[in-house]
Amino acid sequence: MFIDALQYIRPSRAVFQQMNAGKLSAVHITVGYHEDFMGVVENLKGWNRWFESSGDLISRATNCDEISAANKAGKTAILFGLQNPLAFGSDISRVELLAQLGIQFCQITYNQQSLLGAGCFEPVDSGLTVFGREVVDEMNRVGMVIDLSHAGHKTAMEVIKYSERPVAVTHANPNAWHATPRNLHHDLLQALSETGGMVGFSLYPHHLKSGSECSLEEFADMASNMIQTYGSKTFGIGSDLCQGQPDSVVNWMRNGHWRKKPGPTVKFPKPPTWFKDNSDFLGLAKGLRRSTISDADVDLLVGKNWMSFLEKALVPDER
Repeated sequence: MFIDALQYIRPSRAVFQQMNAGKLSAVHITVGYHEDFMGVVENLKGWNRWFESSGDLISRATNCDEISAANKAGKTAILFGLQNPLAFGSDISRVELLAQLGIQFCQITYNQQSLLGAGCFEPVDSGLTVFGREVVDEMNRVGMVIDLSHAGHKTAMEVIKYSERPVAVTHANPNAWHATPRNLHHDLLQALSETGGMVGFSLYPHHLKSGSECSLEEFADMASNMIQTYGSKTFGIGSDLCQGQPDSVVNWMRNGHWRKKPGPTVKFPKPPTWFKDNSDFLGLAKGLRRSTISDADVDLLVGKNWMSFLEKALVPDER
């Protein structure tokens, strides 16, 4: 079982064919960055058309039974998530409504301050807000995964402590391996491992030691060290693959609508040679098996851990 816990691909039949070639069981797809509620709805409408035209390759999933059903039919299951809680606005009822529309993941914030907490690039980390606590409670209730990938350190630690359910960082790496505001410090990794949370190792060059030149062997050594330090049940893959997206999209990701004068124009970094698209997932798994990680732990890392996490996380609270 292969599961990728975060991608922001530009959908196409060719990409879906690569998902099948890579034997991907499920992929969590971003359908919201800086979009408001109706912007997310428009993106979901577009994906409905892809399920119609490429229904032989992909299938929408909102729970693990639907993931398994898609796999039995030879398809890749697609789950949806938001990298920014902007679609909630200040209306708590939208958490349940978006869950009903198929949103299974949402980040507390994307880099900057949100109504829920601070992003990792804010100069002052405010921590989890009063409204943030309400949203965490509601996400716990409806079975929506809380994602801390772009949250500030204090905010993330407070969410882990406050949440009644384990939470996730879908795409990041350890800061001790590669120092960047987006990567995770020891105490956060420890807190996630102790509470049953999950971390998806990112393959995005900005999160990798040596960037685009990072070797598969270096990545595998990092993963092996993390498993030895925090245990084999905490980690999966969250590639942060942005396949097929034009460079204008990365500027949209950085700036949204909130900057009057955006910073310098940036481009997507060159991907590592060993992970350029979804079909490379098989090669990733083979490379991990050549490392010091046991075959059983590789199986957990490339998919089984995420499946075990989602089997509980996506089930609504009966209260």
